[in-house]
Amino acid sequence: MGIHLKIPRNHVRAHSLKKREAVIRAEEKGILAKAGLIAHGRGEAFDYLIGETSIPPAIFATKAAVASLILAAHPVISVNGNVAALVPREIVRLSKVLNAPLEVNLFFRTRRREEAIKSVLLKAGAKEVLGVGRDASATIPELFSERRRVDPRGIYSADVVLVPLEDGDRTMALKRLGKFVITIDLNPLSRTAQSADITIVDDIVRAVPNMIEAYKELKDLSREELASLLTRFDNRKNLSEVILYIRDRLKILSEGEHL
Repeated sequence: MGIHLKIPRNHVRAHSLKKREAVIRAEEKGILAKAGLIAHGRGEAFDYLIGETSIPPAIFATKAAVASLILAAHPVISVNGNVAALVPREIVRLSKVLNAPLEVNLFFRTRRREEAIKSVLLKAGAKEVLGVGRDASATIPELFSERRRVDPRGIYSADVVLVPLEDGDRTMALKRLGKFVITIDLNPLSRTAQSADITIVDDIVRAVPNMIEAYKELKDLSREELASLLTRFDNRKNLSEVILYIRDRLKILSEGEHL
């Protein structure tokens, strides 16, 4: 096991350092693949660009995503190592309020990692975790990584799938299967972000709690009102607004002003 930092509460980067420690510990426990550490660092860089906050386009995307999940006949939430490391309790709570099963799905899939993630989710309060071992008996066509293996009770039969911190190949493969795909991705330029039906450009530690709050706001709306909200959302336009937000923020910073 590695040496871990004792992070002072008043450290200017305390929150960021705690997330880094969480993913490091998760990698040591076999929950997270080493590639997940790289992915976390890449996401952190993009989070700097948006100012480490939930920006207006992200909030709009969050509400649209929750509306689609409420309207879904069979929503499913996909969980990988980064999700399990950073927001286990929050993702379980989101699963419960939306009545959306959790399913383990991994690029670097091993039985040890599947069981480790399942254990984390059960400890966080999940009653059932799909996609572990022989349960991942269905396959996504035209996908050749281990992500092709899915649970027939879960992702395979879902109409709406939330795939946080996803890779582009599976997002596009799920789309070809006719799934409505929602992702959480700090990089608005990634294939995942560009391919999904709804992309929430936000840090997952903010996005999932925001989704829970959005559910509280939207749960009493009629199906017609939810559908209207969803109709108003355009993912490409929303991603463009994120990029413009970054451009404008960088312009202000380059002129010596502080945000």
